[in-house]
Amino acid sequence: MADTKTEETGFKTDSGIEIDRVYKSPSAMNEEPGVFPFTRGVQSDMYRSKVWTMRQYAGFSTAEESNKRYRYLLSQGTTGLSVAFDLPTQIGYDSDHDLSDGEVGKAGVAIDSLQDMEVLFGGIELEKISTSMTINASASVLLAMYIALAKKQGASLKNLTGTIQNDILKEYAARGTYIYPPKPSMRIITDIFEYCAKEVPKWNTISVSGYHIREAGATAVQELAFTLADGKAYLQAAIDKKLDINVFAKRISFFFNAHNNLFEEVAKFRAARRMWAKITTDLGATDPRAMMLRFHTQTGGSTLTAQQPMNNIMRVTIQALAAVLGGTQSLHTNGYDEALSLPTEEAATIALRTQQVIAHESGVTQTVDPLGGSYFIESLTDEIEAKAWEYINRIDEMGECADYGMHPY
Repeated sequence: MADTKTEETGFKTDSGIEIDRVYKSPSAMNEEPGVFPFTRGVQSDMYRSKVWTMRQYAGFSTAEESNKRYRYLLSQGTTGLSVAFDLPTQIGYDSDHDLSDGEVGKAGVAIDSLQDMEVLFGGIELEKISTSMTINASASVLLAMYIALAKKQGASLKNLTGTIQNDILKEYAARGTYIYPPKPSMRIITDIFEYCAKEVPKWNTISVSGYHIREAGATAVQELAFTLADGKAYLQAAIDKKLDINVFAKRISFFFNAHNNLFEEVAKFRAARRMWAKITTDLGATDPRAMMLRFHTQTGGSTLTAQQPMNNIMRVTIQALAAVLGGTQSLHTNGYDEALSLPTEEAATIALRTQQVIAHESGVTQTVDPLGGSYFIESLTDEIEAKAWEYINRIDEMGECADYGMHPY
């Protein structure tokens, strides 16, 4: 399903209409993609040069079964791995602990040891694939196992790419898989920033996550505001540790939700980039790469219905399209049956095919920020930004307590 169009041969619609690299509004919106404040995208060519990473989230039962699913997805064209861990792994319990009863392998894969990690990635060369791991409180342990396995494979840590979620503030706000109090947790996070900058420089050390905040009931504006407020807290914690924002901020990524309101979601993503550029520069960033908001998107789990589950295919398509029109760097599309169970192989395949059809058959990848300049989109982007700043300013006015802006632990 490869897209054979190139800059040399030109991009055209099915009717033969030439597609320009980027369109500019004759009125207010006249920014370029790839330059500050990045409203229109973090790369100048975006998907004309390379489409987003198709990173399907998977993990269930045992390491053996999860490995089979990863290898199947790779054979079907997925271009990045995304690991779901079970609840005991997320909160630091081995599978044979009493508190793990009934939860082992239920919401993700159980990893208790380096041997489990070896089985999980059996037959997969870590140096050649980007891996995202949805792990927070125990992120340092799972990252250490991943690095140890990469070393056993003979990989260069300088070439290792991927992401650990590592976002503990979101766990306190919306999800609950925390182990330590906030302040020690923040120390672990900034220690990871420092270590990876030296040893694993291409690794994204945190994925500041709005996804779970949105799934917990937030609006699009609230998702944006609370996520960027968390991101701002991580920046400040690292600065307080005397780390260089122009180094560590390059490896901060974000994780957003995509729901059904197509235009609002697109505007949210555009506003997010512009706001993060301002936040980072206000805190001293001077390198443009440290100002860029790069993000992964997952379609909205809470929007899926157990009734008439095949309708979820259309919902996921709309949500995926919003993420692409909004300039995502990687994308997971949910299976149509996820309101009922972990995705079947058929559902996982259709979810991946949804991304591939958008990438190679819809034409939306041929120009950068295709909705930019729309009076509606520009107005909505401005309005979402203004409302999100109101939340962030309120958070700042409340002051930072000893536990990084949270109620005392």
